[in-house]
Amino acid sequence: MHTVIPNLSDIAFEDLMTDPYPAFDRIRSLASAVWVDSARIALVTRFDDIQHVERNAQIFASTNPGSLMNTVMGHSLMRKDGADHLAERRAIEPAFRPDIILNHWHPKMTDLADRLISQFESRGEVDLFDAFAAPMAALGLRELLGFGDDVSWQDMCRWSQALMDGVGNYDGDAEVTTQGKAAAKALADQIDRSLPFHRADANPSILSCMVHAESHHSTDQIRANINVIVGGGLNEPRDAILTTVLGLLSHPQQLDQLRADPKLFLAAFEEAIRWVSPIGMYPRRVAQDTVLGDAKLSEGTQIGICVGAANRDPARFSNPNSFDINRKRQKHLAFGAGPHFCAGTAIARKMVGEIAVPMLFSRLKNLRLHPDKPVRERGWVFRGPVALPLQWDV
Repeated sequence: MHTVIPNLSDIAFEDLMTDPYPAFDRIRSLASAVWVDSARIALVTRFDDIQHVERNAQIFASTNPGSLMNTVMGHSLMRKDGADHLAERRAIEPAFRPDIILNHWHPKMTDLADRLISQFESRGEVDLFDAFAAPMAALGLRELLGFGDDVSWQDMCRWSQALMDGVGNYDGDAEVTTQGKAAAKALADQIDRSLPFHRADANPSILSCMVHAESHHSTDQIRANINVIVGGGLNEPRDAILTTVLGLLSHPQQLDQLRADPKLFLAAFEEAIRWVSPIGMYPRRVAQDTVLGDAKLSEGTQIGICVGAANRDPARFSNPNSFDINRKRQKHLAFGAGPHFCAGTAIARKMVGEIAVPMLFSRLKNLRLHPDKPVRERGWVFRGPVALPLQWDV
């Protein structure tokens, strides 16, 4: 039976930020789409429904002039469909070719991880967020983009967080939007300083690929797409590093398996981003009256695709709330699906699953959660640990 979408007015926005999974379970049990007043959007939480959305872009459009992403970041490829989206996506794909990742980016990422760990290896304890995960993701992204050493990892993190907060500002905080736009302006200035070098010197960086693309890119296109990459391309590897480490340290028997067979680190990475998806929600616009599962949707309805909920859908995954590297291998949605599948998937797997996390466990002996300092996680549009205090033997 198809029904008009239900409305929930008793889910607080702070509840979603603190722990969204009880709300996701409730929404999933009600209907294929449920309007949540505090988020001001209809949330889609079921795995099969989200796959249907991603396979039907003509009905569930990425294009949306009034979206928060357009407001804060500009009109990027993430809010385009069809030929326009494809042309801009193809422009950045050369930076992620398998041979480029193996021969160019792998050595740089390995050296970066080594240098960062060397800075705190003798301490015996750190908060992994600030000491490693954030600078690893930020400096790795700085390399990928083609920014110079004048950009600090703190700059990258500040810009990324402000952009993410702006895009996730579903409760309408004006100051959050202002800060997001300020970050976009700072990035635009940095892009403008960097472009002359890349126009004169073709190289594997994303900026160089854009300016030498077959399809001409305007400066506004380049700025908007770099904003998107900084927004999502920093927090995803950062939070994936943290969540993978948290999952393994919380499950010593699984960690013992990895120590015996390091090839399992990639499986741990995939399970971690299913368990806690770093990019947990992104919007779509209903382009025509339609039916999604058991819900009738009217043209113009704004829907939120909750992959963080879909990746814990019990209809898809057994014991979905558990971290389990021995789980039967199944497709998850942490990298999205369809034409908008994350272009940086391969480099994220390389950075996190093959370099950063294995190096942490090989270099830091008897790595463990700090007994006196709590782990803290936060977010629902973007989610991950915001504090991961650790100890090890020195």
